[in-house]
Amino acid sequence: MSEIQSLARGLKILDLLSQSQEGVGITEMAEVLEINKSSASRLVNTLVKYGYADKDEATRLFHLGPRVVTLSRSILTRLPLREVAKPYLRQMMEATGECAHLGILAHGCVLYIDQVESPATLRVNAEVGTLNPLHCTALGKVLLAFNDLEIPDSLEIFTPQTITDTEILRSHLDTVRRLGFAVDDEEFDTGVRCIAVPIFDFRNKAIGSIGISGPSTRITDELLPDLAATVVKIGKELSERMSFIH
Repeated sequence: MSEIQSLARGLKILDLLSQSQEGVGITEMAEVLEINKSSASRLVNTLVKYGYADKDEATRLFHLGPRVVTLSRSILTRLPLREVAKPYLRQMMEATGECAHLGILAHGCVLYIDQVESPATLRVNAEVGTLNPLHCTALGKVLLAFNDLEIPDSLEIFTPQTITDTEILRSHLDTVRRLGFAVDDEEFDTGVRCIAVPIFDFRNKAIGSIGISGPSTRITDELLPDLAATVVKIGKELSERMSFIH
């Protein structure tokens, strides 16, 4: 099947921008696309014109534009899981006092598609649309464990607590499957603990994960078992609800 080359290149630029926190310059775009800098400049400036890219005049680097955010939110709001899970997120937050999050598998990461914030002054938020790694987040570990995904050969380190040995992670995921929930014990952010459970659909497939995040000063070793039991209970109720949706 033939493709429109300029459109394909524009989409590749969007992919490139989505993978960079610092921004991408014209030279890098030209190298990745294997085109000259003049062509790369025309392509990305067309994206800027229509709001799909933004240029930082100080650094001359490009980032994703506001139009992409608008499209992303439009897609997220149409996800049936997001709509069904909302009251369960709210229930989880009220029962635990911590921020409740909802995630799905996307591009080998966990994509946060919704959250209900805690009223606490000190709280842990995750912006909707954020992509985080699977191996060191509670939402991600659940997706990794219950979807029987391949463990990456290289596991990026984020804190001293991050599991970076694949065999240790494999054993850890066995424990997650046995217990029915995952814990991120300051493995992605120092000072932050998270608990998450899988969400199953009518095929008994793990289509997402739901859980809480809070400061480790509140999610203590003593409180963790009770908080985990609450998350498991509400997660099972959501899975039961999703089992009726085909």
